[in-house]
Amino acid sequence: MILANTAVAVAAPRERILLVHVVLRGEVDPDAGAEFFHLATDSGADVLELLSVQRGRPDPATFLGRGKVAELAGRVAALSVDLVLFDRVLSPVQERNLEGALHCRVVDRVGLILDIFARRARTHEGKLQVELAQLTRLRTRLIRGWTHLERQRGGIGLRGPGETQLETDRRLIGERILSLRGRLIKVAAHRATQRRARQRAPLPTVALVGYTNAGKSSLFNTLTKSSSYAADRLFATLDPAIRRLQIGGHEAILLADTVGFLRDLPTDLIAAFRATLEEVNQAQLLLHVVDSSAPDRDAQIAAVDTVLREIGAEGIPRLLVLNKVELTGEVPGNVYESSGKLAAVHVSAHSGVGIPELLQAVTQRVGRSMLRADLTLMPEEGALRARIHRLASVIDEHFDEQGRTHLTFDIDGLNWRRLHTQMRDSGCQAMDAPPTIPADG
Repeated sequence: MILANTAVAVAAPRERILLVHVVLRGEVDPDAGAEFFHLATDSGADVLELLSVQRGRPDPATFLGRGKVAELAGRVAALSVDLVLFDRVLSPVQERNLEGALHCRVVDRVGLILDIFARRARTHEGKLQVELAQLTRLRTRLIRGWTHLERQRGGIGLRGPGETQLETDRRLIGERILSLRGRLIKVAAHRATQRRARQRAPLPTVALVGYTNAGKSSLFNTLTKSSSYAADRLFATLDPAIRRLQIGGHEAILLADTVGFLRDLPTDLIAAFRATLEEVNQAQLLLHVVDSSAPDRDAQIAAVDTVLREIGAEGIPRLLVLNKVELTGEVPGNVYESSGKLAAVHVSAHSGVGIPELLQAVTQRVGRSMLRADLTLMPEEGALRARIHRLASVIDEHFDEQGRTHLTFDIDGLNWRRLHTQMRDSGCQAMDAPPTIPADG
């Protein structure tokens, strides 16, 4: 009798992990490690325990101090832990010392976030960005646990000054980083070409920004009737999406969905995703989507404001959108300040309540307002002069003895912003007076 060979799929064992949530003296602990716990469970591991530790200040060698490390080592041995995750950014020395004391792998908050991003990246660009961030971080941590890399290579044909294996690996990583940056520059150029094509049809761009899992993608799908991926998980969306949105009988806008932000987002990751976040910088209005049911929503708002400052988008007008009102019982619709200014809009991306008020607020914010501007152009800036004639209504134009062109023109706010961005990016020497509202407008 012949027995057929049947392949049996064996699932890889889940890592057994222990979480360490550290709060330093004087710090506010907004969620008692709840966000860190969700990050860890999203990584697909088996979370055994979360330990909260109070510290006066970080220990330079182990972050925790000798006594706490000994206590932690006992828990690691008792629970047969494979990996310890720290809700802190650890230095390479601290990681190495902790691994030696705990006899298991140690990963900090940045490593955890990069791991989640690596598994969630779907597009070619997203994978390039994550790999760049991972290698930039790895380059400073090669020595951890790899003492054999410090030896110089020997043997026939390899004797002499040579270089250590560690130096070789660092050089190869550096070359790979340069290659990735070059490829991302090409991606950024491609995005810039697409952006210029969109700007030929001068539609205002509105970008959704906010903390991860605030409901941006769900709101994007509700507004545009699209089916972009959305899930109740952190960093469900990494790649931007742009759709045309027609608001009633008004002019259409372009709506952009972007990657979610996070407290203590790694600097390397922000730099790697800069090409993606350019969609935020080019927007005329930011809809800051907030999970109104989150217990630490004020801290989340502050974290988003911090990232917007880091990418240079703090000056773009913003509208606060308080999402998930079905979980809070708040009344959908507009919220006004005592002065009568619109402060926020309560909506539910899930049920659609509050969406009409949100669309009305967006229409009012990105509506065209005519501005009057005065510019003096140098003789070599003829291309800019031609563009002004295409985009604006020129009121007065004359030339002086040095060949400079003096222009006075009316232009809508959207085209003025785009024109000003072009002048800044190209290093244009145009002398401009701040635009004002025309007397008749």
